[in-house]
Amino acid sequence: MARFKLTIQDHEAIKQAVADAEAKTSGEIATAIIPESNDYAIYELLFGVLVGFLYFVVMAFFYPAVDGWIQSLFWQYQPGYTVMFYGFSTFLVITLCYFLANVASIDRLIVPRSIMKEKVYQRAMRHFMESGVYNTRDRTGILIFISRLERQVVLLADSGINEKIGKEQWNDIVQGVISGIKNRTLASSLCAAIATCGTLLSTHFPIQDDDVNELHDGLVELER
Repeated sequence: MARFKLTIQDHEAIKQAVADAEAKTSGEIATAIIPESNDYAIYELLFGVLVGFLYFVVMAFFYPAVDGWIQSLFWQYQPGYTVMFYGFSTFLVITLCYFLANVASIDRLIVPRSIMKEKVYQRAMRHFMESGVYNTRDRTGILIFISRLERQVVLLADSGINEKIGKEQWNDIVQGVISGIKNRTLASSLCAAIATCGTLLSTHFPIQDDDVNELHDGLVELER
């Protein structure tokens, strides 16, 4: 996660970039970053159960050898010992694989990309609503949402903006942020994206005399 580590100076630069962008438009720009948009626990559990099942099936072919090995360990052997070994070891494999699946790189392998994309969008939309980006005076709020685990960036624009600015332009901005993350220059790429958003908004929504700052300018770091 080193590439996502942001310093106090980075936060100040992002906050200033938002203030500068909003100085020329009545639009509002919000930014947020989150470790993961979902815990994906069901997929991690399914992964553990599947590996445990495969382990049990493979070990079943070696039952005579395993049974003989367990008999050699006890003077007073009982047939149930081998059954207990299979049950306990299968449970242990499931548990270990479940916790292993919590590693980000493993999560990205076992969770379908379409599911991750959907969860990131849902979490971004939730923050869009909770933070009030949807409720600006002229419906001109923008949210740039970054989800670490999924390595995805979502840009949401309110209805007033979407009527005048096409999705293609937003996609270019998103790709710029993603490139910055890959190059470990998140702060500067996010500042550039904010500036571009400000330029686009100023064309259609220039600053008004009675304009007020309706949203927090700084980058919001969400827990979950």
